[in-house]
Amino acid sequence: MDMRIVIQRVTEASVTIDGEVHGKIDTGFLLLVGVKDEDNEETAKRLADKIAHMRIFEDENGKMNLSLDQVNGAILSISQFTLFADCHKGNRPSFAKAGAPEHAKNLYLWFNEYLRQEYGLRVEEGIFAADMKVRLLNDGPVTILLDSDTL
Repeated sequence: MDMRIVIQRVTEASVTIDGEVHGKIDTGFLLLVGVKDEDNEETAKRLADKIAHMRIFEDENGKMNLSLDQVNGAILSISQFTLFADCHKGNRPSFAKAGAPEHAKNLYLWFNEYLRQEYGLRVEEGIFAADMKVRLLNDGPVTILLDSDTL
C-alpha cells in the first residue's frame, strides 16, 4: 500500500506547536497525510485531485453533494507517519514502512503546495516531525481513508 490520507470533514480544526496555534481552519478538511518511500509527485497529485473534487459536504437537500470549493472550505494538512503502523508482531507498532523523513517531508510539502496552486485552496499545515496537538470538530462524523493503491 502506498500513500495514505485520512480525510475528516470538520467545522473547525487547529494545530498547536509549542503552545502556539500554527494552523487553523473553519469548515473544511483535516487531512492526515502518510508517505512511503515508493510515493512520488504523481502519487501525490492523484490523491490531491481526488481530495479537491471530493463531494462530501451536504447540499440543500442534506445529500453529500458539494466539494470543498463549493462551501468555501479550507484544509488543515498534518503529516502522519503513524498511518503506516505495523501491528502484526507484539503490542508495540513498527513504523519501518513509513517513508524516510526527508523524502516524506518533501512530498508532503509538495502535496500541500499542489493543492494551493492547482485548486486555489487555502491549505494550513503543521510542521513536519514536530510534536503537534491537533484539535478538530468532526462534522457528521465523516471520516474517509484514501490510499493511492485504490485510486
